[in-house]
Amino acid sequence: MKNYYHLVAGMPDIAPDDTKLVFTVADFKAYYLPEMSKKDRELVSLFFLQYDHRNLLAFLEMGDSAPFDDRGVYSAEELAEAVEQVKVGDELGRKLPAYFYDFIASYAELKEQGEPLPEDVLASTYYEYAAKCKNRFVADWFAFNLNVNNILVALTARKYGFPAAPHIVGNGEISKILGTSGARDFGLSSELDYMDEVMRINDAADAVEKERKQDLLKWNWLDLNTFFHYFSVERLFAFLVKLDILERWMAIDKEKGRKMFRGLIDSLKSEVEIPVDLKR
Repeated sequence: MKNYYHLVAGMPDIAPDDTKLVFTVADFKAYYLPEMSKKDRELVSLFFLQYDHRNLLAFLEMGDSAPFDDRGVYSAEELAEAVEQVKVGDELGRKLPAYFYDFIASYAELKEQGEPLPEDVLASTYYEYAAKCKNRFVADWFAFNLNVNNILVALTARKYGFPAAPHIVGNGEISKILGTSGARDFGLSSELDYMDEVMRINDAADAVEKERKQDLLKWNWLDLNTFFHYFSVERLFAFLVKLDILERWMAIDKEKGRKMFRGLIDSLKSEVEIPVDLKR
C-alpha cells in the first residue's frame, strides 16, 4: 500500500461549517490525482464517475448543447463517441465502464416507460460497479451511501402510501428488504448501526435541514472510518468526498448555510456522543 505523506500533510484543514474553500474538487483532480499510483487513481476515479453520469444524462437529453462538468473522468468527446458506438453497434475500442454502454442502449426505452427513472437505473448500476472494488473502505462507503439513500426513500414511500420497491436503487439484500418489509425499522436496526439515526433524520420537518443532517452523518462516517488511515488513499478519498459536500452547500447558500450548519452541529452534539479521539 502506497503512502502519500506529502499529499496528506499538505491537505488544508476543512470542517463542515466552513464558508470558504481554498481547495476544490477540481483542484484535487488537477493536483492530487496525477500524484497517485495507477491503481489508486482508478480507485479514486470511482468518485468522479458521478460527474460523468450527469454529463451523460445531459447529453442524452440535450445533445451537443448540454452543459458539461469537467470534473468527470471522461471528456465530452469520449461520451459522445460512446453514444455513437452504441448507436452503430461498434463494440471495439470502448473506453468507458461497460455499464455506461448498457445504459445508453436502454435509455430511450427507460424514458418511454417513465419508471424507474433513467437516473435511478444509472445510479443502481453505478453502485453495483463501485461495490466490486477491492478496497474495503471505498466499497463500504458506496454501500453506506446506497443504504442511507434507500432508507430515506423507503420511509418517504411509507409516509405517503406509495410502493417503495420501484424507487429503491440496487439489487442487494438490504435493497430488497427495504422494498418489501413492513416492519417499523424494516428489520434492519440490528444489521445497520446507523439505522436509528437515519430514521431520526427522516423526522426532520424541513427538507434542507434533513439534507444537512444526511451530510453530517456522512461526514462523521468518513471520520470514524478513516481514523486509523493516516497517509493512505483512503484518507485522500475521504478528503475528496468532504470537499464535494462543502462545495455543494456553498453553492446553495453561503451565509444561510453557514448559520444553519453551525446550529445543526451544536444540536447534534447533544444527541450523539462523539468519541473523544474524534473531537478536534
